[in-house]
Amino acid sequence: MPLRLYFFCIIFTGVSSLGWAQQTVKESTGVYQFLTDDPNQKPFYDDRKGVTAKNGMVASAHPEASRVGMEILRAGGNAIDAAVAVQFALAVVHPSAGNIGGGGFMVLRTNDGKSTSIDFREKAPQKADADMYLDEAGNVIPKLSTQGRLASGVPGSVAGMAEAHAKYGKLSWKAVLQPAIDLAKNGVIQTEKEAKGLNRIKDRLLALNPGTSYFQKSNGQPWDAGDLLVQKDLAKVLQRIQKKGSDGFYKGKVAKMLAREMSTNNEGILSKSDLANYNVAWRPTIHEAYKQYNVISMAPPSSGGIALVQLLRLIEPYPIKRWGWHADSTLQVTIEAERRVYADRAKFLGDPDFVKIPVPTLMSKTYLANRWKDFSWSQATDSKDIEGGVIPGYESMETTHFSVVDKDRNAVSVTTTLNGGYGSLIVVKGGGFFMNNEMDDFSVKPGVPNMFGLIGNKANAIAPNKRMLSSMTPTILEKDGDLFMVVGTPGGSTIITSVFQTIVNVIEHGMNMQEAVNALKFHHQWLPDKTMFETNAFSEKTIQNLQQKGYKLEKLSNTLGRMDCILVGQDGWLQGGSDPRGDDTSVGY
Repeated sequence: MPLRLYFFCIIFTGVSSLGWAQQTVKESTGVYQFLTDDPNQKPFYDDRKGVTAKNGMVASAHPEASRVGMEILRAGGNAIDAAVAVQFALAVVHPSAGNIGGGGFMVLRTNDGKSTSIDFREKAPQKADADMYLDEAGNVIPKLSTQGRLASGVPGSVAGMAEAHAKYGKLSWKAVLQPAIDLAKNGVIQTEKEAKGLNRIKDRLLALNPGTSYFQKSNGQPWDAGDLLVQKDLAKVLQRIQKKGSDGFYKGKVAKMLAREMSTNNEGILSKSDLANYNVAWRPTIHEAYKQYNVISMAPPSSGGIALVQLLRLIEPYPIKRWGWHADSTLQVTIEAERRVYADRAKFLGDPDFVKIPVPTLMSKTYLANRWKDFSWSQATDSKDIEGGVIPGYESMETTHFSVVDKDRNAVSVTTTLNGGYGSLIVVKGGGFFMNNEMDDFSVKPGVPNMFGLIGNKANAIAPNKRMLSSMTPTILEKDGDLFMVVGTPGGSTIITSVFQTIVNVIEHGMNMQEAVNALKFHHQWLPDKTMFETNAFSEKTIQNLQQKGYKLEKLSNTLGRMDCILVGQDGWLQGGSDPRGDDTSVGY
């Protein structure tokens, strides 16, 4: 019997009407200052109020998925049960990024303070090779790694959820799958953003999937907000997974459908054998201190945890709190830290099962101090002069996030992806789900940027059964040994910097959870050598000051990140913060 939605006790809190000229605003987490006389420099993208609740909280990219997670918690499930249910619900209601045809990472912390992580990242098929996207002259063939059947890695999402539930789940597997099955069978009302997304890909979807009508309206007209999307084939796949666990996806009928789709016109190389041999990896978390906080994040093949710790340690010696949010000095230190961290990412990081990664050294204060020696207050560092650091003895060679906390304070942070929006745009015939285009996250050729502009090297070269490097940064923070924050976001290469800035907004600038999520953000990734920022994130005076020092700035017409986070307040209540940039929603009880 499907779970029913019960009444929620939701208390809204968050941003009030604020002035901007050197005004100090006090919140439960501290004090922050706005050091500007520019009325147009508003730190918040939106004045959305946060959600507070005593017992449990779910923050995800879609209101239906968040409600599913809350139903599971209210039915007696724990945070892991809710996370599994949310993952499968997102595969139905948020097809641009929610998935069963992709992969990702889960970081979890149990209420006794123990933490671990599950790597359910996609793998390269057995027939993959380092030059598979190059022509005879050694040049990258456009779109081959981003669109179509050759772009897909072996998906890991179903296996990851099955592993998590088998070890930590409280409710039955049948119970946590049922809400997603009901949504697929009965239909999902399209939001304005979801409708626009499906309309945007319509022509490419038809071209790449001839003879099918997946994600098309029956009358051929564009989608509108309020339309009902029914996914009968996906419901049948989910029912097989519900009945047989991960074998219902990686073996039998679904595996045959998927392999057949990948071999259409001999375009792809993913096989039934690849699916049958897929395995998740339980990995120790990155667990490092920042002041009185412990940062628990994802280890390689995610670059997120290492990069996040590097960023925090590079800014730690500076009085960020006293300088203020987006003050010139705060921005300069942060930009230069991001520049160096992304250079290290390109040089050293990849799949730890294939390459040796100097993890402790990269996060050591001695190493980072050496990376900082060429920092100058008077002049921007030129990225051409910054490479990955030197380590003695070392030989170099569209995503979604959700956070869950239950009444017992078990916490789960999950970032999962198809890579680009709607992945490879290939829909599995008979299955009705999108496949990923994660192969583009490999370095298809050393020194050539991927779709997010990230430069890769030999450490992230393609190899059979290898996992591609990721920027996903699912993270949990402790304060004085207790659960403090659960944080994460989609955003490709901007994930790391968005997570970092959100954490700093709370810890150093005293924002509550929703304010930290709303706050305008910026991003630098070493190459290309420019700082991208959301409109109004920087004052005109700050822009002039940075440009005079040689910083290249680019104002974005779009936004950075779509955070879904949870903070434990000083009173022990949970603060949910979901990004107003999307359909993201926090639900608590």
